[in-house]
Amino acid sequence: MGAGRPAAQQPIVSAPPSGPEFFSRADFHLNAAWLGATTVTPTTSLSAAEQRFVWDTFWGGSIDVVDYVSGRLAVIIDYEAVLGSEFQPFDPNQGNYTLEGSASVRAGRDTELVGIFHHVSRHLEDRAKTHLPVAWNELGARFLQHVDLGGPTLDVDVEAGRTVEHANVDYTWLADVNLLGRIPLSNRVDLFAHAAGHLFGVDGTVPGRARQAGGLIEAGARIHGRGGAMELFTGFEKRLDAYPLDRRPQHWFLAGFRLLSR
Repeated sequence: MGAGRPAAQQPIVSAPPSGPEFFSRADFHLNAAWLGATTVTPTTSLSAAEQRFVWDTFWGGSIDVVDYVSGRLAVIIDYEAVLGSEFQPFDPNQGNYTLEGSASVRAGRDTELVGIFHHVSRHLEDRAKTHLPVAWNELGARFLQHVDLGGPTLDVDVEAGRTVEHANVDYTWLADVNLLGRIPLSNRVDLFAHAAGHLFGVDGTVPGRARQAGGLIEAGARIHGRGGAMELFTGFEKRLDAYPLDRRPQHWFLAGFRLLSR
């Protein structure tokens, strides 16, 4: 997932219950995207980039463990597998784990202020484990806002934090902005657009490496069913530090699907 948040599941405002509740909400997702038309930096060969990055998959979910009406305690658990074609048509070459715990305070029905502890660890898959661990912990804050425009909606997620511990990365702080807009076409179908921006500072241990910026734009349709929903999307991404052992961004177009519990 590089240094940015995955497109798997943007945190959004959750409406308060009438009284305190245990396990008040659980959202799960599974999505896969084809990565095409990869462009590369001058120091990377086109064929190597094409073979490393062909498919991007995510699955996991978020759970509100306790909702105390004025806020909630929540966890996020995600796993990303990136597949290439170096040794076989579907060749997993990295697996990335995200764990997050958070506590929030509601500042109105449509606004939440959240404290977060965010952990990411990155691993080579189906490869010799000869490298040192790649991981970081982030302590930070998140602002969530839901805007109802009388049909269309906009969900805003702004977050920032400092790395309190890291291994084999040079990140000192991270900041993310996510905007998710939806337009309902019928009771069953919505159109949506998602834009994300990622920015992080570095500690200077890599010569010539300055503050990094990346992001994602995607758009598509969401189809609702009684037991869940499916999204079909296409977009473009600049992925920061796309491979665990390289300090280089990659760019690609993407197209895929996302299955959601609701």
